[in-house]
Amino acid sequence: MFTGIVEECGEITARDDLTEAARFRIRGPLVTSDASFGDSIAVNGVCLTVTELNDGEFTVDVMAETLRRSSLDRLVPGAAVNLERAMAVGSRFGGHIVQGHVDGVGTVKTVSPSENWTVVRVQVPASLARYVVEKGSITIDGISLTVSAVGDDADGDWLEVSLIPTTLAETNLSDVAPGRRVNLEVDVIAKYVERLAGAARSANNEVEGSESNE
Repeated sequence: MFTGIVEECGEITARDDLTEAARFRIRGPLVTSDASFGDSIAVNGVCLTVTELNDGEFTVDVMAETLRRSSLDRLVPGAAVNLERAMAVGSRFGGHIVQGHVDGVGTVKTVSPSENWTVVRVQVPASLARYVVEKGSITIDGISLTVSAVGDDADGDWLEVSLIPTTLAETNLSDVAPGRRVNLEVDVIAKYVERLAGAARSANNEVEGSESNE
């Protein structure tokens, strides 16, 4: 479990393409300072397992399914990645509940800088749009952000987030540009509510159906 508060902007130092998988070596002195074999670290919002540790770097294996469902397939040596260790029990909860399970990939449509913040518009897959609400939470490349606007146009559904200078400086969104693919994780509570509401409707329909047949 994570909170979406990025601890460190790391760097991909090596990539090995394997059969139906990829192995990444990532530099992250902070997140490896107390890491152990088997620990979980979120890389651009994807929960991955540490398989090796060596002098401020760690290695992870990423299966083909994860590569297909996230933007990790485009990572190359030199790429900056957002890193977060799993949440410690009893620590401050600065963001929101983040599982590290990417729901889909969005595409940055526009980047609009201003004096005190930058507005980024991201095209959202239609399958995820129903979970995104204004002033709700969204995880973009592992960063817990507040949705400042939602809408749709000829290209489909979109959301906007407003990034303060600190977010830009401390994450890999410092060089965000139109066309970039980003990992999206919607608020898991919204998915549970939808599931429970659907089950309740089904149960009510079954009751009404049985009553009408009596």
